[in-house]
Amino acid sequence: MRRPGGWWRTKSTPEKVETYTRWSFHFFGVIEVFALGVSAYGRTGVGLATVLCLLVVAHAAVCMLVSSRALDWTRGRRPQPVRLMWTLVVVSAVVSTTAVVIAERGPAGEVETAAGSVYGGVLCFAAGVITLGVSGRRRMVAVVGGFAVGAGLLTFPLEMPVLASVVLAGLVMVTGGFLAITSIFSLWLLNAVYALDDAKETRARLAVAEERLRFGRDLHDVMGRNLAVIALKSELAVQLSRRGRPEAVEQMIEVQRIAQESQREVRDVVRGYREAALEVELAGARGVLTAAGITAKVIGETAGLPAEVQSALGWVVREATTNVLRHGDAKKVAVTVRMSGGRVVLTVENDGVAETTGDGPSAETADTAGSARTSGSGGSGLAGLRERLSAVDGTLEAGPAGRGVFRLTAAVPLPDATAGAALEVAS
Repeated sequence: MRRPGGWWRTKSTPEKVETYTRWSFHFFGVIEVFALGVSAYGRTGVGLATVLCLLVVAHAAVCMLVSSRALDWTRGRRPQPVRLMWTLVVVSAVVSTTAVVIAERGPAGEVETAAGSVYGGVLCFAAGVITLGVSGRRRMVAVVGGFAVGAGLLTFPLEMPVLASVVLAGLVMVTGGFLAITSIFSLWLLNAVYALDDAKETRARLAVAEERLRFGRDLHDVMGRNLAVIALKSELAVQLSRRGRPEAVEQMIEVQRIAQESQREVRDVVRGYREAALEVELAGARGVLTAAGITAKVIGETAGLPAEVQSALGWVVREATTNVLRHGDAKKVAVTVRMSGGRVVLTVENDGVAETTGDGPSAETADTAGSARTSGSGGSGLAGLRERLSAVDGTLEAGPAGRGVFRLTAAVPLPDATAGAALEVAS
């Protein structure tokens, strides 16, 4: 059973910001209903207050719909809601005109205040919402200015003084402009979040592409020379064989030896054993994570460790970094290397892990999934890492380490001489 709020935790950061922005625009409609419609009940009779409240509710509903469609248009999911925006203009004009009629022909006194609030308020909210569906500063200013001028013109039937009409138009200009700026800034912030997320994915893809290029260079270095030698010796063996020379057999034996050696070197490159160094892998992990927008912190010394220990732990760092980039929504990653009881202990912790329920997935099931993807000693996942560490009598533990935190711990015993030297340094 899904826990309450699970739908929110499954969203990415840009999706969360978009949901917040969308409901913020809807909340403007709620504010309009309570500030203009519900408040009318305390200013005039129930009948007229109900009419004003229904008008405000209808206007707020159209504003919510326009803001939602305009947000989708900004994100490129829908066409520009031109007809819907004109509908909002018409509804705003109808509500404002009705409020003017009620204020002019209704009972004198507080009803004029209530109708006047509805009259100016709906124009302010409409001006702020419609700016969401237009592009360009001039058009946005024209929208707010048009509503301000319209607010001033509609006051003439009320026989208001010119100064009062100008003041009312100015209030609509200022209030509507403030709502428009707030809405535009919210859209700008949303687009910036999406742009940063796209940049993060692009950086991660570039990091992967760079790693592929590095692998290609390593493979070329290994195979280029050997293949050239194999081609030359094979050609020489053909010529010697045509002449009936016994040296052709020796040349083919040499070709066989070089081919076997090349096969072993290629296997080492694929498995990551070729000149693997823990310090190099830590530096590479820090660069890749930083490029992906993740804060990476490395603590501990790696100098002086045996080559086989560095190779095993270096692969753990590489696999853990790949998992952080592929899964979850991590913001921070901490890598710690320490000596403990004649062992080198490598710990990788990252946040941004979705919580699990009692009947949900666990570290054990994740391990099983990793084992299913494993194929031989060169496989991936936790099972593949355990196989690599078992070659140096190492161990691996992985699982949740608190709320939203995942910890991977690899421990490799040190040879006696190295362990003694490390203990002397520690003392």
